[in-house]
Amino acid sequence: MIQFGVGDVNTYKHTKSKLGLNTPPVMTSPIIFWFRRDLRLADHPGLASALAKGGPVIPVFILDPETESMGAAPKWRLQEALRVFGQSLDAIGSKLILRRGPAVETLKALVDETGADAVHWSRLYDPDAIARDTEVKKTLSEDGVHAESHAGHILFEPWSVKTGQGSFYRVYTPFWKAVRDRDPGAPLDPVREIPAPETWPSSDDLDDWQLGAAMRRGADIVKRHAKVGEAAAQDRLQDFLETSIDAYKAKRDRLDRDATSKLSENLTYGEISARTCWHAGFRAVQAGAQGAEHFVKEVVWRDFAYHLIYHTPHITTDNWREEWDAFPWQDDNDAAERWRQGRTGEPVIDAAMREMYVTGTMHNRARMLVASYLTKHLMTHWKVGLKWFEECLIDWDPASNAMGWQWAAGSGPDAAPYFRIFNPATQAEKFDPNATYRSRFVAELSEDPGEEALSYFDAVPRSWKLDRKDTYPAPMVDLMEGRNKALEAYSAHSALKKEVVA
Repeated sequence: MIQFGVGDVNTYKHTKSKLGLNTPPVMTSPIIFWFRRDLRLADHPGLASALAKGGPVIPVFILDPETESMGAAPKWRLQEALRVFGQSLDAIGSKLILRRGPAVETLKALVDETGADAVHWSRLYDPDAIARDTEVKKTLSEDGVHAESHAGHILFEPWSVKTGQGSFYRVYTPFWKAVRDRDPGAPLDPVREIPAPETWPSSDDLDDWQLGAAMRRGADIVKRHAKVGEAAAQDRLQDFLETSIDAYKAKRDRLDRDATSKLSENLTYGEISARTCWHAGFRAVQAGAQGAEHFVKEVVWRDFAYHLIYHTPHITTDNWREEWDAFPWQDDNDAAERWRQGRTGEPVIDAAMREMYVTGTMHNRARMLVASYLTKHLMTHWKVGLKWFEECLIDWDPASNAMGWQWAAGSGPDAAPYFRIFNPATQAEKFDPNATYRSRFVAELSEDPGEEALSYFDAVPRSWKLDRKDTYPAPMVDLMEGRNKALEAYSAHSALKKEVVA
């Protein structure tokens, strides 16, 4: 009996003609490593496992339908990530082979072309990825090709964290307490060499894919702010550790301060591992940094999002708590369009939306505010906002985006025993007391607007017909009136829910 890796779901199947009747297999055939959201060489368990077999390894990225369905900004950022990662592979004598098409068909074709005996990849946990990967593993295994998936995208596999009753966690704080003393393992050293095959298969040209086409003119604006690639991610982490981690807990919600790590962009494409961030955070804890544990908690919050998307995949498409199905949200509407444009007349909301168009990302506190405003003050369905973030964020992540929107809407995982409605004005006073953030991104609020505020007009779609000379709009809704309407809707919804229960 031949065994290839404890715990792998599939057995490595070989025909007698391939192995010989009594001859042990010699691992000289290439292994295909299928890269997805793991574009790095350091702390890469899957790649390390493939290299440990001793034969040539062929790095591959596939532009499959699941990837093609990404929004404009994340697809543009993926293009840049692939470009930089390809250069990293070139530097160590390897190559990134690019192919386009359904994953299972593309991998089967590559196996036939290269004579590869095995395909390895790092696991993903959203429902579309699981469906795709399950089909790939089943099909390859039936063809006698070893198909092996590996951990590495998150800290702890979703099925490995259980409550005392053996179920999954629905609330973050108990989840954090369950994992904070666990050891996710030490980060692996960077890969310095990847054995090449005798002959490389053909590769598509990245520019021919035109992944950034839907970004149009916005790409040139966002590119000024993106930090692409593994080296940039490591630099970003080191800078955060040296300058900001001590004050992270105290200042992370300040919109006017550069107090966060901004690593979500790099974690999204696997340019740095969550494990690397975890260990860096705990080293800072041991060194006495006051905000370091809270930084680690934010890394674990990302894990919690994947914990939920794995165990409750409907979080991406439906109310996480089904009792919210009857809540009277509106579908897309004119008010939502003004929200999208950053023209609501509520300065902190508009600043946040414009920050997204200029930088490709948005401060986390601001994300909560714009989501609350859309779903509460404008009574618009969270799905409208979720889809727009999916289109516009270069750090778009399927699990974090879904959990964040449902948390803000009230339909998702939240231990708070009340209906949470953020007041944009009081939040702005608290977290942007000198209006620095609002002036930074809303040109109409300043007599001498800066480059970032003016860049908004160059980044947004021409179809919006916005001009830097436009007058700033009056507020769409009175904040107190909007709050009261949301509370009335919630009260009616709660009463109906109680009647149904009774």
